[in-house]
Amino acid sequence: IPNVKIFSGSSHPDFSQKIADRLGLELGKTCVKIGESVRGKDVYIVQSGCGEVNDNLMKLRLMINAYKTASASGVSAVIPLLSLCPGFFDIPVDNLYAEPAVLIWIKENIPEWKNCIIVSPDAGGAKRVTSIADRLNVDFILIHKQRKKANEVDRMALIGDMTDRVAILVDDMADTCGTICHAADKLISAGATKVYAILTHSIFSGPAIQRINNACFEAVVVTNTIPQEEKMTHCPKFQVIVISVILAEVIRRIHHGESVSYLFNHVPL
Repeated sequence: IPNVKIFSGSSHPDFSQKIADRLGLELGKTCVKIGESVRGKDVYIVQSGCGEVNDNLMKLRLMINAYKTASASGVSAVIPLLSLCPGFFDIPVDNLYAEPAVLIWIKENIPEWKNCIIVSPDAGGAKRVTSIADRLNVDFILIHKQRKKANEVDRMALIGDMTDRVAILVDDMADTCGTICHAADKLISAGATKVYAILTHSIFSGPAIQRINNACFEAVVVTNTIPQEEKMTHCPKFQVIVISVILAEVIRRIHHGESVSYLFNHVPL
């Protein structure tokens, strides 16, 4: 793509490299100061809101200011994991979805997907699982949970019949994984034959890895919005959906003034 520069923050350089490779570009050089001219260029900064979140967001702000000062024609932040809601911004924000990539993964990796039920581990995910279930033409159910305190579930109630069905737990984020592991046990005790978990953002802090290893999952599927290489060595159940191709296509479409909403329902080839 002519007149475009891709730069990476320090939070997830591998993700940034995959985007650059997809677009046939080299990552720009930045180390304290900008290592090349950006005058008149459209600059895209890839910085995920993972790891040391405050530090990474502050670095992103400093980089944005530096490129503006260096006379870039435009500066856009590409944030695979955003720690704030889009409503906090007074500038244009495109909120992207991993759902199209999730649908492809399900069809390609779960032979019994036509006999599955999409499961939300809480009522807040009802809209998410309804959308996926509708597009697969399968059923969905909800789990009602009550918490004693943050990251600790007291009770769970399954709303629906799981007998002899494959369960696919879908959630937007997993931290200590107490909820999804408790939900998996609940689904198996309710008659599910297999349980998969698909998580958009996987933080996996504290006892998360140990809990997943001890749980009854066939696979735990995550996107690559957060670096997972080290954690995958400790948990053979992990599988990764690479969504950097989607963000690369977003950059191409924004640069050429094309529709981004097309990607709400399609994954670029």
